[in-house]
Amino acid sequence: MVPFNLPFLTGKELTYIREAVESGKISGDGIFTKKCHEYFEKRYGFKKCLLTTSCTDALEMAAILLNIQPGDEVIVPSFTFVSTANAFVLRGAKIVFADSNDRNPNLDAGKICDLVTDRTKAIVPVHYAGIACDMDAIMQLAEKYNLFVVEDAAQAIDSYHKGRPLGSIGHLGAFSFHETKNIISGEGGMLVINDERFMKRAEIIREKGTNRSSFFRGEVDKYGWVDVGSSFLPSEVISAFLYAQLEKLEDIQAKRKEVWNVYYQRLLPLEQSGKITLPYLPEYATNNAHMFYIVCKSLEERTALIDFLKQHEIQAVFHYLSLHKSPFYLPKHDGRELPLADHYSDCLLRLPMFYNLTTETTNYVSDIILKFYKDN
Repeated sequence: MVPFNLPFLTGKELTYIREAVESGKISGDGIFTKKCHEYFEKRYGFKKCLLTTSCTDALEMAAILLNIQPGDEVIVPSFTFVSTANAFVLRGAKIVFADSNDRNPNLDAGKICDLVTDRTKAIVPVHYAGIACDMDAIMQLAEKYNLFVVEDAAQAIDSYHKGRPLGSIGHLGAFSFHETKNIISGEGGMLVINDERFMKRAEIIREKGTNRSSFFRGEVDKYGWVDVGSSFLPSEVISAFLYAQLEKLEDIQAKRKEVWNVYYQRLLPLEQSGKITLPYLPEYATNNAHMFYIVCKSLEERTALIDFLKQHEIQAVFHYLSLHKSPFYLPKHDGRELPLADHYSDCLLRLPMFYNLTTETTNYVSDIILKFYKDN
């Protein structure tokens, strides 16, 4: 079976984990956490980074930092993972779902204005497949209505909008290092703080509401409970694993882009003949090769293609179900139809994509897809 995903190990993970264990400090914010923070801040110019145990944690920290209260409204795409919305629901927010655009699954920035009310507190754009949302339009709207922007950059490491790293444009950014991402630590995430107003409090929230970080820097003579928070920081074992990955980032990215480009060139004739839609890359965005997907014409066609690929020992998977139609949120949704989110829910199919995927196997997957459409 050609798997959908296969985690890549650089070979240094166990070495660094051993170093972390032998250092005598494995509970977090040790040498490898600091190395990761320095790496991100130097490479991407992030003002402040804080590793977390997941992207979900980073989003939950963002909701606390923005002081989301019951009744506040937060604009979120419907076509996304549940954490994007749930982080704000936990604080009592009303989620206002935005539809996708007709070129890719990202939210339609041109229609966000219609969703803004006097209760709107934040916009959470999701850079689907690592492809940037229209951040110029989103940030202009946020400035006009005095809104916060939290970039859900879970899939967007090493991707850019007009030369600016994703995650660095909004007030806050959240990344994932889950095993399905380009750079992994098994489970793991990171909050990026771009607004200086949130920097000091972010440390406190991450440390269970205490000023423990300030204490260990010698800024206060004792630490105590000063705010709300939770235990969001990862252990040094996770950070050590992550740092091994970061050292190979350029190699990982180059290989993934090679796989992505093979898929694109092999399947382009199907798009040109109108049988499928391939990923669309706006002129303002770069491609970090997080995933390769195709968009079929219907749910029935996608189901048949999944079955056909499975018969040929290939695992391909669909993605999100529209959150506005989820059992939990449907009774709370305002009733608007979001046809494009539903379209991607029904028709988008993700193909195998990982570092060790050979050109031979990528061509094989492409050949089977071409055969399916030739026979149908």
